[in-house]
Amino acid sequence: MTGGKLSPKGGSGSKGTGRAGKSPTRSTYRHGDLRRALLEAGIELARQGGPEAVVLREATRRAGVVPNAAYRHFSSREALLAAVRSSALSFLAQAMEAELDRIATISRVDDRARAMLRAVGTGYLNFAFAETGLFRMAFAPLEGVRTPGDATEPPDPANAGKSGLNPFQLLGSALDAMVSAGALPAARRPAAEFLAWSGVHGLAMLVIDGPLRGLPPTQVDALGQRVIDMVEKGL
Repeated sequence: MTGGKLSPKGGSGSKGTGRAGKSPTRSTYRHGDLRRALLEAGIELARQGGPEAVVLREATRRAGVVPNAAYRHFSSREALLAAVRSSALSFLAQAMEAELDRIATISRVDDRARAMLRAVGTGYLNFAFAETGLFRMAFAPLEGVRTPGDATEPPDPANAGKSGLNPFQLLGSALDAMVSAGALPAARRPAAEFLAWSGVHGLAMLVIDGPLRGLPPTQVDALGQRVIDMVEKGL
């Protein structure tokens, strides 16, 4: 297990992320920055209430412009949702990368490979519990928008972290490192992403929306460690 905490912040069952209050409405924006202002407003709406809260009219109000001005940048609510979702995936990737940075000093190849897989899982769960609204947004079903794990979907830099990899690719990279280090048989590598992903995502949803909602943080931490152990040893 890496050093990051898995515990929910501000209540695991909330639709938001523990950040109270509304962002102030912007009265001005720099020329050429309206798209960014609208996107930032959409991100904050998602952070506070998930995908259902991302409404184009409210984003324009927060950006300090009339609703019609938004259509030059986002032709519909769905277009804004897609952009916010890409940002949410990028933030998730960055949370995973933050955990990967913690293991940079591990020298043994096999230990480092296992630590990479654990760091990816830890970062995923950290994000799910600390940024629940954005986590919901990252995996919201959107018309015409595929998930990062869809093999038919070309890579989108907007979904990536600082490494240029999206969350699914970071997981794949960790699994490839496991194979290279001899910690995972090559014959068991195909589709291993989906098995690992199912484990951590399932726990996240059970804590956020399911029967594990409201568990004390210490129990959530312990469960997170055991699920990641199970993934590492079971693949």
